[in-house]
Amino acid sequence: LLFLPLTKMAEESMRWLLVPLLMSEFCYDEFFLHFNLLHVPCLKIFISKVLGIGIIAGSLMVKLPQIFKILQAQSVEGLSFSSVLLELLAITGTMTYSIANSFPFSSWGEALFLMLQTITIAFLIQHYLAQTLRGALFLVLYLALLSLLLSPVTPMAVVTALQASNMPAVIFSRLVQVASNYRNGHTGQLSAITVFLLFAGSLARIFTSVQETGDVLMALTYVVSSACNGIIACQLLYYWNVTTSKAKKKKLN
Repeated sequence: LLFLPLTKMAEESMRWLLVPLLMSEFCYDEFFLHFNLLHVPCLKIFISKVLGIGIIAGSLMVKLPQIFKILQAQSVEGLSFSSVLLELLAITGTMTYSIANSFPFSSWGEALFLMLQTITIAFLIQHYLAQTLRGALFLVLYLALLSLLLSPVTPMAVVTALQASNMPAVIFSRLVQVASNYRNGHTGQLSAITVFLLFAGSLARIFTSVQETGDVLMALTYVVSSACNGIIACQLLYYWNVTTSKAKKKKLN
């Protein structure tokens, strides 16, 4: 009998940790009270939530390898500013559209952290091209535009149009990077860790978008993003030896 209050306390603590972060009250009861661990709809929700939180956690550092690689080399060779801008447009569209539609944070949260890292990369590109002032001006203008998009002043139709523009923006941004890699014959300072994490994350987001938002536009955006990220990942593997040998020669010189 002495253990009953402790058991009750443990059960309430578990419920507090899991609901609503990873599952609904109904799913919690199905799993832990009725022991129905094969309840398919609840399993889908749970897997989607875990994937979403994992993607957000990964996004905290997904572009840090790219940033550190730029700082270490003090070079932005192989990186396209146009590609970064188009990628930033896509990230901004996803973030503002999700906030406007009140989608759960687990379905879009990585966009916030990817945005912060992407604008850092954009600034570094300008800085190492001896255009630091232009890079600073870009940051100010972008943050002002983002504030405007998130404000009630911006009509929902504009936010939806921005999200709809994501697919062509993603395609063009990746194609610009693909063309740059092909033209250079190597991938330069492009980080393999960043590219493969983005590829894996966009694949997982297809499932979480369908499960958590039911929004076709969001899901299609991630399908397109996965395909484009996959092409760049293949280029990294194809040019791997070329990029490595080029880096060694640069060190020797």
